[in-house]
Amino acid sequence: MSQNAAISLEDLEIKPYLITKLKNAGIQSIFDLAVSIPLDLLEYCPEGVALDLVMRARKALTDSGTLAKDFSTAEDLLERRKNLLKCTTGSSRFDSFLKGGIETQAMTEVAGEYGSGKTQLCYTLCITGNLPLNKGGFNGSVMFIDTENTFRPERVHQIAENRGISAPEEILHKIYVCKVFNAGHLELVIQNLGKSIQEYNSKLIIVDSIISLHRAEFIGRETLAIRQQHLNTMLRKLVRYAEVYNIAVVITNQVQAQPDNFFSGSGDFVRATGGNIMGHASTYRILLKKAGRDRIAIMLDSPYHAYDQTKFSISEKGVYDIEELRARKNSEPEW
Repeated sequence: MSQNAAISLEDLEIKPYLITKLKNAGIQSIFDLAVSIPLDLLEYCPEGVALDLVMRARKALTDSGTLAKDFSTAEDLLERRKNLLKCTTGSSRFDSFLKGGIETQAMTEVAGEYGSGKTQLCYTLCITGNLPLNKGGFNGSVMFIDTENTFRPERVHQIAENRGISAPEEILHKIYVCKVFNAGHLELVIQNLGKSIQEYNSKLIIVDSIISLHRAEFIGRETLAIRQQHLNTMLRKLVRYAEVYNIAVVITNQVQAQPDNFFSGSGDFVRATGGNIMGHASTYRILLKKAGRDRIAIMLDSPYHAYDQTKFSISEKGVYDIEELRARKNSEPEW
């Protein structure tokens, strides 16, 4: 990314008055422009001009090798995928289930009911994401967007300490937390996330949770279409960040009951919220379930993974292999 950071808006041969308008709109770099939605720029320039500006930015990133060409051979894409970064979840079984861990250039959705381990997984990723590449990390900082007021630095410190991190405070120093209190604030934060990604050299963005505020504020069927559009805009923006900045995006999602399935015998009594908008936007969809003191991760949807499931546990070390936890079951508390 450092090589491409030298490419400025001026290098795109954009007229000075348009550059001024873009910067007034918060678009400071070629990356900001590449992830922009043309419709969002209509306040500053006509639709045709907005589309042209975004395409110029994407072409510059394509020419520099940051993005794939509009039409690439499958062989070329396979080679590009070999360069993706993957981050350990803290559990070797979970990593194997994900074929290597949480990957960049993708948005991973983790859904589940309360107590299923969503936030604990996010805490563990805050630690592992900061690790060097040779230790299964991204070697970059983590941005944690907290919409439910559940982030606890003490717990992250505990996980780091119990995972053998010699200086947990250094890990905490590289986790940037944004507490969000309403849906509009969340949309604004995501809209302007590009600048922070570059400023903090972030390799992982965590949103916990993506839909809780919108579910609380958009009440009733008459607001459903509006809510879904707002949700769609945020999700598409996050997907663009993952692609352009070569980072990983992890979002947690809530679940809702499916009482009809109680009589169908399918056994699926809950489903992830957000409907088709959420389903189509997420690259990978994982459902977490409680199974006694263990947790079950189920791959609901993926363009790469087969429908599968695995088990893991949560301890003072965060996400943990069941085998390790069983060996220390007399000394480890349940979570």
